[in-house]
Formats: sequence, C-alpha cells, structure tokens
Amino acid sequence: MMRFHPWVFSGAIKKMSEKPAEGQLVDVVSNEGSFLGKGHYQPSSISVRILSFQQEEIDLSFWKRRILNAWNVRKACHLTDSPETNVFRLVHGEGDDLPGLIADYYNGLLVTQMHSAGMYLEREILAQAFKEVLGDRLLAIYDKSEGALPYNAPVKAVNGFILGSCGELTAKEYGKLFRIDYAEGQKTGFFIDQRENRRLMQQMALDREVLNMFCYTGGFSVFALQGGAKLVHSVDSSKQAIDLTRQNILLNFGEESRHEAFATDAFDFLRQADKKYDLIILDPPAFAKHTDALRNALQGYKKLNARAIEAIRPGGIIFTFSCSQVVSRDAFRKAVFSGAAAAGRSVRILYQLSQPEDHPVNIYHPEGEYLKGLVLYVE
Repeated sequence: MMRFHPWVFSGAIKKMSEKPAEGQLVDVVSNEGSFLGKGHYQPSSISVRILSFQQEEIDLSFWKRRILNAWNVRKACHLTDSPETNVFRLVHGEGDDLPGLIADYYNGLLVTQMHSAGMYLEREILAQAFKEVLGDRLLAIYDKSEGALPYNAPVKAVNGFILGSCGELTAKEYGKLFRIDYAEGQKTGFFIDQRENRRLMQQMALDREVLNMFCYTGGFSVFALQGGAKLVHSVDSSKQAIDLTRQNILLNFGEESRHEAFATDAFDFLRQADKKYDLIILDPPAFAKHTDALRNALQGYKKLNARAIEAIRPGGIIFTFSCSQVVSRDAFRKAVFSGAAAAGRSVRILYQLSQPEDHPVNIYHPEGEYLKGLVLYVE
C-alpha cells in the first residue's frame, strides 16, 4: 500500500471486520491498525479499488476535486480548447485517480462507463460533479455501463441518459468529422486512444495503397484519404462498423472513388491480399482480456503480423497494435518479431507507439499502459 498502487488484491487481506457489500466504501488498515486507504470493495481478485490514501470524506466535494484535476490535465495538453478537436477522454480510471470510471467527452456529450459496482452506485453524484465542473460545456451525460460491469455484480445497469439528452452526434478530430454511435457502438462510440497514431499514419499515406484492417468506424481510413492515399480499403467483420465507416467517409469527402469497404473476416481478407498494398493498419480488438488467454493471444498476434508482413509490397509500412492490457509491451514486440521471422522478410521498427496524453498512466499503476503499437518498414 505504501507504494500507492490503487488495487488491493484479495491475497493481501488478512481479515475483514465485517462482510462488506459489493460496491461499499471500506477503509484499509495495516496490521497495526493505521489507516492506509479508502476505496470500493469488490469480492474478486482485486478486492479494493483505492480512491484515496488520505482519511477524507468521499462526497461531492471529493468527486469535484478529482474531476477538476482530470480536466486540468487535458487543459494543459490543449485538448479542452482546441478548434480542431472536440473529442477527448476526460477520465481514464486509475490514470486519473478514479479507478473504475471512464468518461469520454464528445462535443458536449459525456459518455461514461462504470467498471465497478462502487462507481456505478455513485453515478448520480458523479453526474452532479461533472456538471458543476464542466458547466455550459456539458450538455448531457449518457451512461453506458450495462456491458462494462462485472458479470456477477449485484447492480443491474441499464444504458441511458443520467443528465440531459442528445440525438445524433458528430464530433471532430483534427478537423475530420466522425459520426459517434454512443448508444450502439463499441466502447463509448469511438476509439479516442488512436488519435495521435492516426495523425502519424496520415503523414505516411501519400500515394500509398492502404488496407485498414479491423477498421471499426474508419478513423484510420479517413486520415489515410486526407493524407493523399491513392486507394483505401476498410475491412471489418461487423456490417454496422462498415456502415459507420462509409458514413464517415461520406461526411468528410462526399462520394470518394478511392475508398471501398468490406464486411468480412479480417484473416480471410488478408489471406487474399498478396502484394496489393503498401500500407497496412492492424488494430484488432483485444485478443486477451484475462491472463488465462494470454498464450493464445500472442499466437494470434504472431499469425496476424506474419500474414501482413508476407502480403505487403516491398518498401511497405505496417502500423500494428495491441490493446490487451495483459499483453506487455515486450511480449507484443516478441510476437511481432516471431511473425516477421516466420514471414522471412527484413523488417525495421520505425516508431514505438502508445496511448495519448488523455489516457494517462498513473506511475504507481503500470497496468494502465494498455495500448502498444509498432510502425514497421518491410523491405
């Protein structure tokens, strides 16, 4: 605890004075009885998510201070007043000392996800705190915790507005427009964490033929076209994702002959992509959400990257990512190395990528560094 890690694991608990309910605020004390921290209890391997290492009340004033701190981080990074971008992550769980809470800001709409019963039980006071901190910048809050809470949590979340309301929503990232499906889309509706990586890819897209695998809403595709790509193919197994991709291309470019989208299995498509492309983006969903799936996940990354390295033209560039928290940066790099070795081609690493500044990593919680990426040059 004196290392300020925000999780207390079940194996570290010697005894409990009483059986707390899931989501209840509890104090954590040492063997000698001295106060160590206060947080939400959960009957799982992570038994307490620490909210404060100080003996203080967890009330409206507390939530406002934490949210204001998070806002000030984004303000210091010039995200809150950018004329080109009105979408960013406002609260990133442990990275903002609010474990169990995600809050993404989309042009006046805040989409929240509570990943613990304790945070979900605080949702009404959290909504009040967000409104008091953001003021007129906040028009509505949509809570999307239904699929985020632990499957056996005692509370039954129902997605919906907890403040105000909002209809169809369009947001802006570096001047590009994106339709945000906050109600039915994955996560909170948009993968904000790839913002800076999309911008980097745009700088490399000129005159290239681009394949965007696992495209979701077509973020990389939009930036590739903006960067002057000769051709962009977007691939996702979800027809809903492909429909959103087409909408976003239309929104930014109108009818665009350089772009084509395919609702099909990514691995099947890649098998047929022999030497057709000279820039490939691999941004798959998490291959492993738990450590027991780690071995299969690393094999999946090896197989996927080997196929892309085999398929790309000489002089091609691959942007490859893992968003699995349980896959370490070193393990991901080794999986990509194994894929390159299996493909038998010369490969250089140009960039090593991570998540942007609105997804901060608490220095005491290295597990928060979940997004890993490499930019490869393939001879």
